[in-house]
Amino acid sequence: MGGADMISPGLAIPLALWVPLLGCLAIWLLDKSPNLREAATLVTGAILFALTVTVFIAVSTGQRPGFQALEVIDGLPIAFQAEPLGALFAVIASGLWLVNSVYSIGYMRAGNEQHQTRFYMSFAVAISAAIGVAFAANLFTLFIFYEVLTLSTFPLVTHKGDEKARRGGRIYLGVLMATSIGLFLPAIVWTYVIAGTTDFMPGGLLAQHVDAAGPIVGILLGLYAFGIGKAALMPAHPWLPNAMVAPTPVSAFLHAVAVVKAGVFAILKIVIYIFGIDLLKDTGASIPFMWIAAGSILLASAIAMNQDNLKARLAYSTVSQLSYITLGAMLATSMGVMGGAIQIAAHALGKMTLFMCAGAIYVAHHKTLVSEMRGLGRVMPFTFGAFFLGAMSIIGLPPMAGSWPKFFLMLGAADAGQMAIIVVLIISSILNVVYLLSIPVQAFYMNPAEDGAKLQGAGGAFIDWGALKEAPILCIAPPMFTAAGVIALFFFIDPLYRFLLPLIGGG
Repeated sequence: MGGADMISPGLAIPLALWVPLLGCLAIWLLDKSPNLREAATLVTGAILFALTVTVFIAVSTGQRPGFQALEVIDGLPIAFQAEPLGALFAVIASGLWLVNSVYSIGYMRAGNEQHQTRFYMSFAVAISAAIGVAFAANLFTLFIFYEVLTLSTFPLVTHKGDEKARRGGRIYLGVLMATSIGLFLPAIVWTYVIAGTTDFMPGGLLAQHVDAAGPIVGILLGLYAFGIGKAALMPAHPWLPNAMVAPTPVSAFLHAVAVVKAGVFAILKIVIYIFGIDLLKDTGASIPFMWIAAGSILLASAIAMNQDNLKARLAYSTVSQLSYITLGAMLATSMGVMGGAIQIAAHALGKMTLFMCAGAIYVAHHKTLVSEMRGLGRVMPFTFGAFFLGAMSIIGLPPMAGSWPKFFLMLGAADAGQMAIIVVLIISSILNVVYLLSIPVQAFYMNPAEDGAKLQGAGGAFIDWGALKEAPILCIAPPMFTAAGVIALFFFIDPLYRFLLPLIGGG
């Protein structure tokens, strides 16, 4: 990271936006040389990660680096500024893009996938858009990059080019564009009319401009909650399970990290910097949306339990887990916000692990159904071992990172006097156990399905280490790395907690 150390944080932000686009150009120019093309992807990812870490370190020391590109009209500049939540999202997105790029190389080559250059180019544009969302200094800038993220990921969703992919892509684009243009954009315009700006401000931009006794706060909050369709709050969620037609690296990164996290990140940031948690607490405007989020958590978990397709099960699990972050925001308490912010990191590591494992299973054995995975753990112990750790984190069991968000969310619910929300979180964890842990349990301890597909080395109850049939190493190492990450984050939660304290006025 020595080169990045010589770059000022203020310069690192525009570079973080431009480096992926330059990488996209390099990928296109190297179309005929796959090794060089993929090397360009990895080099771009490494540089981007170094730049976001530079910004992250600066923010941890109290700096708020940023820059303004241009002012479109008075009060509506395209501007960027790093604060703790955005710096966290940027470093997670860039770091996991690098991990996912390694995984993508193994997956795309093993499957002899077509249009690989377009695939890597679209990824590069998408990560640039995600960085723009992370560092946006106002709603106007956030909206621009939010839309670019939608458009740049559409080719990834429809990558396979068949009718199923095209249908999934139409739903993906239709839901996300309809909600953003029909609800999110009017909410931004209304905010601008009220305040004369869309800047993110500590304590909340609207706190000084609206009557706490009026209906405006609740109506605006509803427009944002459902207008930010990437947060997948029910009923604005159908795009996410339909997007699972994409190749697994797309599911792993965009639908476990970048796209979905851009949505819940935006909701959390708007609650903190546009409304302010004190305004929401005083008006009670967020309570209906708190219950909608709680309902989404339970309903999506119930649907996940009935999905035999592994990626579909993980997709509905994501809908549920994203609602934890929305729930934390709508609790309008300091600990609720903290729980939602930490969930961004914990869920990214855990769910990306699960999706990458699903891809490894498909590459090695072409299995996509949960009912087909009985006994498979005996020939894929590394894959299913990583899946087990990722599942434990999503469930929220120590010593996994996912236990901390639930702890803080329960504290936030207690602070808000919403004891029923604690019950919702407990029930959700029980449902998580049923639909996630059942997969590695049957993979390791049940006999193979009697469908004529006999698994080599799976005749007994023990792993035959000489008869393993794992996916290529580039498909195995990344999920093992992120699985280790969910353990590491559990023990290093205190530095992250202290980094995020300014969100709740504690630093």
